[in-house]
Amino acid sequence: MSRHSQHTRTRPLAPMLTPHTQLVYFGRAIPWVIIDSMPSMRKYKIQDDRVATPKQQWDCTKSVLLSHFTVELPQIWSFHPICEYFGLATHSVPFPSILTMAWQIGLFFVFEDTFHYWAHRALHWGPLYKHIHKKHHEFSAPFGLAAEYAHPLEVFILGSGTIGGPFLLCALTKNLHILTVYVWIVMRLFQAIDAHSGYDFPISMHNWMPFWAGADHHDHHHMAFVGCYSTSFRWWDHLMGTDLSYKRYRARQAEQKKEAAAKGLSWPTKPPTKNAKGALLESKKAQ
Repeated sequence: MSRHSQHTRTRPLAPMLTPHTQLVYFGRAIPWVIIDSMPSMRKYKIQDDRVATPKQQWDCTKSVLLSHFTVELPQIWSFHPICEYFGLATHSVPFPSILTMAWQIGLFFVFEDTFHYWAHRALHWGPLYKHIHKKHHEFSAPFGLAAEYAHPLEVFILGSGTIGGPFLLCALTKNLHILTVYVWIVMRLFQAIDAHSGYDFPISMHNWMPFWAGADHHDHHHMAFVGCYSTSFRWWDHLMGTDLSYKRYRARQAEQKKEAAAKGLSWPTKPPTKNAKGALLESKKAQ
């Protein structure tokens, strides 16, 4: 292969990644909107007494779009030149092997999860919660679109954990390809949206990968407002004892489902009465 073919420059990262990020984010979130409208899926809803209203979903969408094109866009545009300075391969072949991509993305998940646990826990400190993190907790029963519904400073702070891993790997090893970054960003978006979906299915990852967090774990954080601070894994919450209320609640919930089944009742036993912010649904107010 000629030297020229090995170093033909591709299009810059930002113009490619910006629309792709929108496509991945909303493409992954929309199925959860559809599931929210299906009564047959309510048996898998974690907070079965709550449902996001169309207005809440639309208001959330507008806020997320504004954040994407104001807060996140500069991060996307600056990521490419900074990483290229540190040694990011954007115009070279061959592409990295599947094995190389796997261990690098695995490191990114571990780094991001550790960063997120401590940064997220810090955001629950009084002044930071009041002025920054409180917006994300407007929805006590999260839904997929709400994954990035947050104050601009929170988007910037927690987003640093997502791009921090690639930054460090570039700086320390000079061994990272843009293709790996694309795959990492897609997987991270999928993880964040699924964690906020509000649903726990029998095929959900935590049911066959016990250390995975998922919606089962993160939904409790929104409901209780504290604890379960991690994103992808459960080990930091387990080690620091910040998942004790989650474990007690899930045990009680499992017992309630067992009692309902023993009485021949289908779960959930009652229709939803509140919206995603915990307020009574309009139909219930009118009664």
